[in-house]
Amino acid sequence: MHILVLSGGLSPERDVSLRSGRRVAEALRASMPEVEITESDITAETIPSLESNPPDCVISMVHGSVGEDGSLRSVLEALGIPFVGSGSQASRIAFDKGVTSSLLPKENIPRFVALPQSFFKEMGANSVIRTIIGDLGMPLIVKPLTGGSALGVTKCVVDTEVPTALVTAFGYSDFVMIQQAKTGIELALTVIDRDGSPQALPPVEIVPLSGVYNYDARYTAGATEFFVPARLDPAIESKVKKFALMVHENLNLRDISRTDVIVESDGNIWFLEVNVAPGMTETSLVPQALLAADLEVGRIFAELIQGAIRR
Repeated sequence: MHILVLSGGLSPERDVSLRSGRRVAEALRASMPEVEITESDITAETIPSLESNPPDCVISMVHGSVGEDGSLRSVLEALGIPFVGSGSQASRIAFDKGVTSSLLPKENIPRFVALPQSFFKEMGANSVIRTIIGDLGMPLIVKPLTGGSALGVTKCVVDTEVPTALVTAFGYSDFVMIQQAKTGIELALTVIDRDGSPQALPPVEIVPLSGVYNYDARYTAGATEFFVPARLDPAIESKVKKFALMVHENLNLRDISRTDVIVESDGNIWFLEVNVAPGMTETSLVPQALLAADLEVGRIFAELIQGAIRR
């Protein structure tokens, strides 16, 4: 059997992707020593290589638009090559935070607007910003409508911070989401498909030392404190796990997903985003959840590979 782990690419998340791919490949080699595990950076030669030497299964650790917006998965589907993870259509939906939010219960979605960069130019940025702040209030989260790893995400406490935050977000996407900021416990909720049914893993509680879980806080060792399982009342833990399962199933995701939420003190859950290709680096959240559930990265991906091939 030949398993191909794809990573890299040209997105701003390239480094994270390479680290994730390397870790998954190493874990698989330990769990499946009899199987050929190869790693490959995605390039213009990727499709010809897949055509001439198709692997038995692909694991995509490619982050950003190519890996998570359904593009790469569409190609794999067209080539008839099994792969671990959600299908192209579900991935495309999950990649767009605005579309995803519109498909989930309204009571769990912080109010937001999603606008293209051209709108600010045509309508006057100052007028648009003033109108949005008047409607949503402060504080606000400004972030790219697509993308991951918290790149381009800014929390604005005062209105004067919003213009700079927009410039930062537009550096990663032509559309931005401006959303009410919620306070509470930030959680990462991993769901794994096992034996034909989704299983919610222990929630990971995220406490960034800077107060904002941005790119540096995610991938700099020691910049964030994690509690696994999260310090939650058992009833709240059960509630957030059910919520993660609901997101996974309602969006037709499969194999693996990570839903990020904020839980208020009264137990109300606010959805932030869902990720169909979660990071697997040394400081990533899914490996921590797997460890808390007494599961190994290699073992789980070996199961997902077998499921993908059967599928």
